[in-house]
Amino acid sequence: MNEGDRVRVERAGQSYEGVLLPSSTRDQLVVKLESGYNVGLDREETTVEVLESDVYDIDSTGTEGESEIEFDENLPTISLISTGGTIASTVDYRTGAVTAQFDAEDVLRAVPELAGLANYRGRVVANILSENMTPDVWQELAVAIHEEIEAGADGVVVMHGTDTMQFSASAMAFMLDTPVPIVFTGSQRSADRPSSDNVMNAVCAVEAAKSDCAEVLVCMHESESDQRCALHRGTRVRKNHTSRRDAFETVGAKPLGTVEYESRDVSFRREHTARGEQELGLSEELETDVELVKFTPGTDASRLDAVADSAGVVIEGTGLGHVHTDWIEPIEKLTAAGTPVVMTSQCLDGRVCDRVYDTGRDLLDAGVIEGEDMLPGTAKVKLMWTLAHSESVPETMRTPLAGEIQERSTPWT
Repeated sequence: MNEGDRVRVERAGQSYEGVLLPSSTRDQLVVKLESGYNVGLDREETTVEVLESDVYDIDSTGTEGESEIEFDENLPTISLISTGGTIASTVDYRTGAVTAQFDAEDVLRAVPELAGLANYRGRVVANILSENMTPDVWQELAVAIHEEIEAGADGVVVMHGTDTMQFSASAMAFMLDTPVPIVFTGSQRSADRPSSDNVMNAVCAVEAAKSDCAEVLVCMHESESDQRCALHRGTRVRKNHTSRRDAFETVGAKPLGTVEYESRDVSFRREHTARGEQELGLSEELETDVELVKFTPGTDASRLDAVADSAGVVIEGTGLGHVHTDWIEPIEKLTAAGTPVVMTSQCLDGRVCDRVYDTGRDLLDAGVIEGEDMLPGTAKVKLMWTLAHSESVPETMRTPLAGEIQERSTPWT
């Protein structure tokens, strides 16, 4: 009986089937069930039947950190790229701590259910906490993805911390033209927790990376259950809960598609860029000196003085895209000095329209660029990219490039 075996265990009249995982002690068995949950059982009180030996081709008897993955010419090749985060971590069974040691073999040891779905290449771009993500790492990530696709990858899965995943996904959507799917995924709960979502998210992300949708996607639990994952367009997604497994939502519409966990079926409900429809391209330059300023009642207009030397400013305004009238003159000074100012809304649904009320019209006269229905964070990333690549910032910011602007702001379409 070895790690990686499929086993049936019985204890106190109950039977469990799953994959035998490493255990932190000799007294415990850890089995990953088909549901994605782990169960820990006392060895002395448990009987074990091996149903299939070494089903995932993982050599648990070899040197630490080594394993063997067989290449199958009938399977697509998926590049697994790590930037850090919970999903790319495994449990150090010596200390009990969660640690990030990543290559393709590490991922298969942590998520053996991935074996047999594709051929894998593993690559580390960064090993950082999600909150430590920077535009410099985005550029490194874009170059790495470009290289992997250029080398023949049929799809890319980026393993990323969930807290800033939406920003990184937006950045890749603007920086890369891709003929294959680029799928971001993560885990709200680490692999050592019974309710970990790492297995299902990883499996569904690989299936999405094999699909026909050649866009940047975010693949995470659709609900609290283990039925399916939602596929969100990278420029329209937002993390809306701190800890739930279904924390991610598409803003202003339903998710672009879904992946059924049990059947592995991938389906899409709206038009999308098809595999091979566009040629591979990389435009990784960014103007990083862009600020996102949130307006709330009582926020003094002098707040804009602190960003006066920035290359660009995005304002998260109220409702249709408004701020206190005291802000209009400082905004006009910014735009007159050549600093683009993009207006977005704090509302989750709907689009900015500064033509309804006097304040909005005054903002337009002051040179504000309407951000349509872009999410504020997406608008910031797009402005970084636009300042580095476009001679007409207002026109480019108002033009949909990667699904960040919807034709109509009608939810659930």
